[in-house]
Amino acid sequence: MSGSVAERERDAAQGGTDLLTVGVEEEFLLVDPHTGTAVPAVDLVMEQVPAELRGQVEREFQTSQIEIGSPPGLELSSIRHSLGVLRRALADAAERAGVRVLAIGTGPVEGPVPPVVDKPRFDRMIERFRLLVPGPGNNGMHVHVGVPDAETGVQVLNHVRPWLPILHAATANSPFSAGVDTGYASWRSVEWERWPSVAPTPYLESHEHYERLIRQLIASGVMLDEGMLYWYARLSAKYPTVELRIGDVCPSVDDAVLVAALVRALVATAMTDIAEGRPPIRTDHHLLVAAHWRAAHDGLEGRGVDLTDGELRPAWELLDSLVERLAPALDRHGDLAEVTDLLGGLRRHGTGAARQRAVFARTGSLVDVVRDVARQTRG
Repeated sequence: MSGSVAERERDAAQGGTDLLTVGVEEEFLLVDPHTGTAVPAVDLVMEQVPAELRGQVEREFQTSQIEIGSPPGLELSSIRHSLGVLRRALADAAERAGVRVLAIGTGPVEGPVPPVVDKPRFDRMIERFRLLVPGPGNNGMHVHVGVPDAETGVQVLNHVRPWLPILHAATANSPFSAGVDTGYASWRSVEWERWPSVAPTPYLESHEHYERLIRQLIASGVMLDEGMLYWYARLSAKYPTVELRIGDVCPSVDDAVLVAALVRALVATAMTDIAEGRPPIRTDHHLLVAAHWRAAHDGLEGRGVDLTDGELRPAWELLDSLVERLAPALDRHGDLAEVTDLLGGLRRHGTGAARQRAVFARTGSLVDVVRDVARQTRG
């Protein structure tokens, strides 16, 4: 890999390379530092964020949530740097505001649900969907990968569908909710599926088909607007990217960098398959739903559905198979060695869900779980 990062990113933007840009959005929970309950402190924290970083920090749906976004880049090192700087800045801002920031999928400690951010669109969502609104904190990770045009993006969506459940499992980071172990590794995604527009991405015939489905879903009333298209993978309405939005927010920067690398390699592999005329796997919708349910339930600590044949296999076997499939794209982007190292860490320490349960098994305290997640969040 030669040339400066700036030169490579300019070449990618101009179509001068087959390398793809990647960017990450992460949502976090704000909690009381003593009790671990969610607190409506987003405005207080925003006031404490350094002025030069405020353009990369946003309010989210609930007043107990806050979101960061990394600039798109070609180098994993730039993603790592951006996420590290933003997470540390948020942790410091939260401390100054008297709260704690957590990279966690759901609020583990029981408490009142904080109000929704004062925004007309959110008011309309509550008015229409009422009790579908999830409990305190529903924090995900969204990965954006650059694509040349919308038609290619739709084809990419078809190709990545069968591989998203194992990424769903790898990002599981929400076993506790409202004071109890839910029995799921990713309770966030189970709660999230209350919304009628949350679903695996359907098989799409064209970009026109994609746009037509959006119009029909809005007309049906299950979405207020295109922003409520909560498919697990979609075209971004803001950027020239494919956006994969299946994961819980990752507990650490290492975990987030690993997922970003795998998602980019998955999109790059799909684009190679498209260019070489290889068709996508036409996975049955109900089997795909089953695979995502299994991923949410087991994480990487159990089994998952192999969508090439419908059989149950150890989840780690499925992840290893995916990485083997993605190895050429990982190597082309210069990510293979780092991904191999990060996978070793994930194998040793387990998913975020496994880590939370391990702390609780040792101490019996969800407050200790909160403290440990806060430590990982800051890095």
